[in-house]
Amino acid sequence: MANLNYKHFTLGVEEEYMVLDPKTYELISHEQQIVSEGHKLIKDKIKAEMHQAVVEVGTDICSDISEAHRDVTHLRETVADVAGELGFLVGAAGTHPFSHWQSQLITDHVRYSQLVNELQEAARSNLIFGLHVHVGMEDRRMAIHIANSARYFLPHVYALSVNSPFWEGRLTGYKSYRSRVFDKFPRTGIPDYFESIEAYENYVNLLIKTNCIDNAKKIWWDLRVHPYFNTVEFRICDVPLTVNETIAIAALFQAICAKLYKLRSQNLNFNMYHRSLINENKWRASRYGIDGDLIDFGKEQEVNTRSLIHELLNFTDDVADQLGSRPYLNTINKILEEGTGADKQLAVYQQHKDLVQVTDFIHRQFLQ
Repeated sequence: MANLNYKHFTLGVEEEYMVLDPKTYELISHEQQIVSEGHKLIKDKIKAEMHQAVVEVGTDICSDISEAHRDVTHLRETVADVAGELGFLVGAAGTHPFSHWQSQLITDHVRYSQLVNELQEAARSNLIFGLHVHVGMEDRRMAIHIANSARYFLPHVYALSVNSPFWEGRLTGYKSYRSRVFDKFPRTGIPDYFESIEAYENYVNLLIKTNCIDNAKKIWWDLRVHPYFNTVEFRICDVPLTVNETIAIAALFQAICAKLYKLRSQNLNFNMYHRSLINENKWRASRYGIDGDLIDFGKEQEVNTRSLIHELLNFTDDVADQLGSRPYLNTINKILEEGTGADKQLAVYQQHKDLVQVTDFIHRQFLQ
């Protein structure tokens, strides 16, 4: 069992960036100029989002975490260069510190028009920026098994990514307010357990048949078996300030999948927990980041979040070398020592009491 083949744990990383006015640091519409110019350089790896002040990028299918690191770095550098030439700045945080959604333009596209028509203010106010990590699976049966088990670890990794303490000029008291904004959408949050891939597909087909959704991409859970690809897609995290944080989180999601696969191949299973219990930990991660306690449901007690993340690193340690991810997972220790994106934003705010300074800091961290 020591030499399991982890080649199918490919990676895809998607990030959403904010477009900033260089004078005011407000969010600003780039009228899709960054997308059209970026398309000449990186093809369809850059695309528009619902709000015109947002740019989304996605890597190729990466064979390992080193390739993902190179790809994300190249995407950030390209977007920053293109934006700069057009007279804009960019940054990565789960929410903008002070811009209001009411003043932001919606992209003219039939999909977004339908979404706004259906979800109304929940859609128009959804001015948030996330990180999505796809981990490749050998087949969809394995994908649903790993998705079921990986749900437990979502709050732990989310706590490392928290990067949205401000909303519309207010200090929210949360380390990640982004998830509070997104919770207004239907079909969000921690998913249920599905006993088989057939049960999951029956659920999706029932929603389509009854006109709840027109396709499975309108299931916006924190983790899902992707509707069209053989991947488990992790969607819970705020977009991190820096490339290194993004890659560390992607490496951790990949390692969790590989470890659960290894257990499965040894006829061992990880405990399944009810979504209502996992949601308790998600709320704690959103509120406190790595500075609070999460519940260890096996022990039925509160445990320091940093301790649980160290336990998670130990749990995945035996797959790190085969995945080639140990150097990237070491960044997790740096986050635990130096703080999350939210902690760093709050430190700048404590020093300057100025949200423009916080937004400038977000911009300056983009290529760190």
